[in-house]
Amino acid sequence: MGAPAWGAKRGEPERLWVEAQQRSVREERSALSQVARSAMPAVVSITTTQPGTNAEGEQQKGIGSGVIIHPDGYILTSAHVIEGAEGISISVLSERGYPEEYPAELVGEDERTDFALLKIDAGRKLPVLKLASASRVDVGDWVVVIGNPFGLTHSVTAGVVSAKGRTDVTPNGRDGDFDYMQVDASINPGNSGGPVLDVHGDVVAIANAVNVAGQGIGFAIPVDIAKAVVPHLQKYGRVRRGWMGVSVLDCTPDAIEAYGLARTRGVVVSEVTDGGPASRAGLQVGDVIEGLDTSKVDRAARLRWQVASRGVGRSVMLRVRRGERPLKLRVKLEELPGEALELAPTLAAPSKGTPPGEEPGMGGSGRPDAPSP
Repeated sequence: MGAPAWGAKRGEPERLWVEAQQRSVREERSALSQVARSAMPAVVSITTTQPGTNAEGEQQKGIGSGVIIHPDGYILTSAHVIEGAEGISISVLSERGYPEEYPAELVGEDERTDFALLKIDAGRKLPVLKLASASRVDVGDWVVVIGNPFGLTHSVTAGVVSAKGRTDVTPNGRDGDFDYMQVDASINPGNSGGPVLDVHGDVVAIANAVNVAGQGIGFAIPVDIAKAVVPHLQKYGRVRRGWMGVSVLDCTPDAIEAYGLARTRGVVVSEVTDGGPASRAGLQVGDVIEGLDTSKVDRAARLRWQVASRGVGRSVMLRVRRGERPLKLRVKLEELPGEALELAPTLAAPSKGTPPGEEPGMGGSGRPDAPSP
């Protein structure tokens, strides 16, 4: 009779499939389950009290999620979760698995990246999740989302990364420095601020928004941006962005025609602020910025975030092309106008983090309609 067919053992009927794929799915499902179980203790539920009352005369409340990022009780969440809150309460799993409630202080928040840093005193060292990088996952990779959707604490969903680098959407209706990761794992109201985990159990993004017009479409902000702003939030209670005083455009066919460009690499300068850092350095309208320090510049949104990420007082080297003439211009960044250093948010004084004189850096990419760099 000969050897049994693919996937069939001796004595079994002939089959037209192999078992390897089924085993792989079982192994992957087990891995996702392990990721979820391991991450649970470091994911918190957030309840806020808001001004005003509901129809029953009860005080308004909001819900959200967060991630413990330091054993001393520092929690990362979305800024819109705690927006306008009169009080913040955090629910943490105890060492025995029971929920424990703690009041939280607001250390700092940043509307443009939609991140906030909270602090609780649990009287013990808390479990944490490691912050990795969105570069760890690619389109099609599995991710796990844990949060507090509709108040259902520690709910787990799983799916794949659907897209990366979404700078052309505003699912929450706000402009800002976002670079959305799109996932098909369910994200619902209350998930905001919760972790998006890779198959190693590390945080690669923070759940942020849903697309109410579609199904299976959720958005998260890469954790790289969070890692960039947290030092600012800890030290200042807000983010201090670098600014050089220019407006820039992508080198689209319309821009190339309008400015008579011979090359399409880089971004074109459409406006220079009089008396600003770039103006003093000699940058002109029509110049094409091809690089910043050692990085290439290929998108206007990317340049805006790169400039903001350098912080205040830093100098950057621009590689510029004026017609066919290459130039190098050094620009000393100033603080973005209108964002002069202020006191920390009123719910808490800022905690001291980075030593004085060391400006924290930032990283990531931004939206096309972000403020000019």
